[in-house]
Parts: sequence; C-alpha cells; structure tokens
Amino acid sequence: MDTIKIDKKQVKMVAHRGQSGLERENTCPAFVAAGNRSHYGVETDVHVTKDGKFVIIHDETTERVSGGAHNFNVEECVYDDLKDLTLPDLDGSWNRQDIRIPLLVDYIKICQKYEKVCVLELKNEFLPEDIVKIVEEIRAIGYLEKVTFISFSWKNCVAVRALCPENDVQFLTADNVTDELITSLVENKLNLDIYYPRLNKEVVEKLHANGIKVNCWTCDKPEDAEKLVAMGVDYITSNILE
Repeated sequence: MDTIKIDKKQVKMVAHRGQSGLERENTCPAFVAAGNRSHYGVETDVHVTKDGKFVIIHDETTERVSGGAHNFNVEECVYDDLKDLTLPDLDGSWNRQDIRIPLLVDYIKICQKYEKVCVLELKNEFLPEDIVKIVEEIRAIGYLEKVTFISFSWKNCVAVRALCPENDVQFLTADNVTDELITSLVENKLNLDIYYPRLNKEVVEKLHANGIKVNCWTCDKPEDAEKLVAMGVDYITSNILE
C-alpha cells in the first residue's frame, strides 16, 4: 500500500494528520511516513490536558482512535493517564508499541528532522496563555518559522496572529466564502483553509485577488484534486494523495 500520486503542478500537498492513509492518524509513525514522502507540510491537531501538556489527537476523547478500548477526555485528564496508552494499527491489531498519543514536541521534532512545514490545528478554543505556551515550546525547539497555524476558532487565529506576525495563520471553515469573510480575513491578515467542495475557480480567484492564500481539506479523490489544481488553490490537504 502506498500514497496515490497526482500531478499537483504548483500546489503544495499537506499530509492530513500525518500520512494517515498508511499509518494510524496523528501518531509518530504517521508523521515519519509523511516525512519520507514529497509532502510540503504535515497537518496535525493539538489539545491541552488538565495538567497543561500539549498532546496530539484529533478528537476530544480517545474512544474512536483506540477502537473503543478506552475513553479518556484528553482535556479533562492529566498526561499520565495518556502517555502509556497504545493504539491499534489500521488493521485492528495491537502488535506495535510505537502507536501512541504523541506530545506536541514529538510532532515538531519529526517535522524538523524531515524539513516539513508544520500545519498545526488548535482544537477547541484555547486560553490565551496556552497559546503563548505553545508558541514558546515551538520557539524553544527552533522551528517556529516553519509552522502554519490553523483553527476553526476565530479567537485562536487572532491570538496567534498577534503573537506571530510572520507566520501563516489560516482560518478553518466548512462554510461558503462570503464578502464579509474576505473582509475579515484581510483585516486580520489571515489566510483560509476551507472544506474543498465549497470552492470553485471564481471563489479561488476572488480570494487570491484579495491576497488570501487558499488551503483546502480533506481531498482524497484524484479527480477532485485535479479540479482543485486547475482552480489554482495553493494547498491541498489529503489523507492519501501525494
């Protein structure tokens, strides 16, 4: 099994939750798999535990990713509750000790090793002081300039923009693009990461005319990706396309 190669032309490909078509999502093996391929960036999701540790997981609980084996709410438990949990492989087997819930620093260091851009989604709405701590952790590793921040929370995006004026910050949305959204993005110097069916060539051109870069999620069909490439999007986020 391998990724599906497409003619991406000028488009930068982002591995969704790591190379999650081949390895368990948001784990170190998924990040290494993406690192060993041609992806421009590696996307992931970060939550904060009750004791202030930044952990990599998409959902608020461990139920889905563990196949129902355990069900911790990651923001209501301490990191010691999570650090020794193993997760099943994609085939449902439990034979690997390397499939675990990583820390933010694990993800950043893997991206740094393979020279990939980090596309870091801030899940839920973070306290301002926690966003400061995330930025400080990444800066201490020496890789802040290679991080794109994304979030469905407008407050998160604005807070990151104030802290990191040189970084790419993208507002996540599944809604249609409106003139009001474009105005707000321009005023706050934000780019856009949008559910790809919401896009067409006219929308992409309008966003570009306003200086807004266009990322889109989560496209796994080559024929859909070809249409997005023809529209001129800047990035495509995918589980399996490369």
